[in-house]
Amino acid sequence: MSVGEFAERVGLTPANVAVLKNGRAKAVRFSTLEAMCRVLECQPGDLLEWVE
Repeated sequence: MSVGEFAERVGLTPANVAVLKNGRAKAVRFSTLEAMCRVLECQPGDLLEWVE
């Protein structure tokens, strides 16, 4: 799936998808996380990693 298609399906701009993809996001709304999991058919733990 392209970044553009993913962004459209999740409801984000391609620029905001790039921020998430490159690890520069300081926060993610639960609604965005839910939409990402719905599109990717995964669980939040598949997308998030805690780093000290």
